[in-house]
Amino acid sequence: MRIEDYALIGDTRSAALVGRDGSIDWLCLPRFDSPSCFARLLGDESNGFWRLAPTGHERATRRAYAGETLILETVWETSTGTVKVIDFMPPRHTNPDLVRIVEGVSGTVGMTAEISIRFDYGRVVPWVRPVGDRLHAIGGPDSVWMRTPVPLEGDDYRRSGGFTVAAGERHTFVFAWQPSHLPEPVPMDPAEQLTETRLFWQEWVSRCRATGPWHDAVVRSLITLKALTYSPTGGIVAAPTTSLPEHIGGVRNWDYRYCWLRDAAMTLDALSRAGYVEEAGAWRTWLLRAVAGRPEDVQVMYGVAGERRLPEQTLDWLPGYEGSRPVRTGNDAVSQLQLDVYGQVAGCLYRARKQGLPTDDYAWATISKLMCFLERNWDQPDEGLWEVRGLRRHFVHSKVMTWVAAHHLVRAVEEFDLPAPVERWRAMRDRVHAEVCDKGFDPGRGTFTQSYGSRELDSALLLIPIVGFLPPDDPRVIGTIEAIQRELMTDGLLLRYPISERNHIDGLPGTEGVFLAGSFWLVEALALIGRKEEAVQLFERLLSLTNDVGLLSEEYDPVQKRQLGNFPQAFTHIHLIHAAQALS
Repeated sequence: MRIEDYALIGDTRSAALVGRDGSIDWLCLPRFDSPSCFARLLGDESNGFWRLAPTGHERATRRAYAGETLILETVWETSTGTVKVIDFMPPRHTNPDLVRIVEGVSGTVGMTAEISIRFDYGRVVPWVRPVGDRLHAIGGPDSVWMRTPVPLEGDDYRRSGGFTVAAGERHTFVFAWQPSHLPEPVPMDPAEQLTETRLFWQEWVSRCRATGPWHDAVVRSLITLKALTYSPTGGIVAAPTTSLPEHIGGVRNWDYRYCWLRDAAMTLDALSRAGYVEEAGAWRTWLLRAVAGRPEDVQVMYGVAGERRLPEQTLDWLPGYEGSRPVRTGNDAVSQLQLDVYGQVAGCLYRARKQGLPTDDYAWATISKLMCFLERNWDQPDEGLWEVRGLRRHFVHSKVMTWVAAHHLVRAVEEFDLPAPVERWRAMRDRVHAEVCDKGFDPGRGTFTQSYGSRELDSALLLIPIVGFLPPDDPRVIGTIEAIQRELMTDGLLLRYPISERNHIDGLPGTEGVFLAGSFWLVEALALIGRKEEAVQLFERLLSLTNDVGLLSEEYDPVQKRQLGNFPQAFTHIHLIHAAQALS
């Protein structure tokens, strides 16, 4: 199936992808970044899946979330009747559960249940044995207890069974993960779990302050961001998947199941603007734990509990999504210098405080130390927002975001009477601004460029007016927007930057799709310079690219008309929300 054929369910600790064919093809337990139990997404059926569907039917008739929740309802209409499958992961009390309820709507429908459990990313075939009405699968540190109303026959490799559901009947399956050294978890009542899950999401959404003509799309994006939050610590993952490709068959396949300071700060920005200050406080606490220590040791990403070692490795036994190899876990970008993250963190915490986040002296002391590090290092080349694996450069976006850090910390000192060497920070802010305008602008073409002395453009330059570096009516801003539209647009959508066989900015072979967040940046930029009608048209075009349940990945292929990259992607949904706010 295509990436957009999947929907997300989760319990704010992990998540699963459910296909239109009724198959769960990706599930990592007990955390987002744990090894998977089902990995058909990155391989085939031998790597693990769990399918519930009418016998002989490949794709559902329709599906949707149950209102403003993360409960997925998939409907099949057959010649003999209609059936609904309800999929959800209830809020976790002890062990994680995944519940699937088959509900007869009309007539009588013959169903097939198939499951192949594979631990450790499809590599470990567990020992499976029946225990009463349950199946117990065990392999190494992992075990699963599965309650099934249907006898499932087979062996350790795959089990399946058929059953019939009539109108008004319900058949419930519960998949419970547990460390293999612990006894069977205490079973919960699935009907109560469904009610609890519905109330959890309804209560959370009821606190949303977002308004405007695109309310439904914004709320679905907010729910998605909440689902990517690891609730025990407040960490936020960039996506629940690894190695979904940015180009089918290519090597640009990365593990996004970690907490990037940049992405998490932007997520909290979107949530706090919508009224979710509590999440901003939880993330600030996570941040303080994660970065504790020497400022020079701060990383661009961490594990969901603040882990620092995220070694990148390839899983050679997995063929990859549609043959896109390698499949990776871990991420070597963890050791990169990306100066823009300091601006994202400083700006996010400043705005959260304006939204009502309580004062925290330790938080201010920590961010002040990070600012002192930035004072000494802002003028260094870095790998930048795009995490290039080539040579470091003086990326203009990175420099702009160091200005953002100084700008917001100076404002915090001025508005909240906080202790700091504010004169030094003002001087740094002004120096950065002058240097970017001098070295990062091409007067002959009337545009800012990707890095000092380069001719290439970069979609991240659209953030210059959005973050307040220059006013929207500045001719340099308008010239940059128009140049980006001329040089980076393909089929009306934006590339991150020019990629060709002669341009090895990122140090990687091959190409990629258009970058969806960049097109949302363009929506904001166009709105700021007064071209609102054009901005609305582009925004509506982008909304049309969401799948049937409102989800977006990182990139899009305008030729094949399909989503690309890890899915769903927090970064994309963040900027959908920001663009809607800009237009509203």
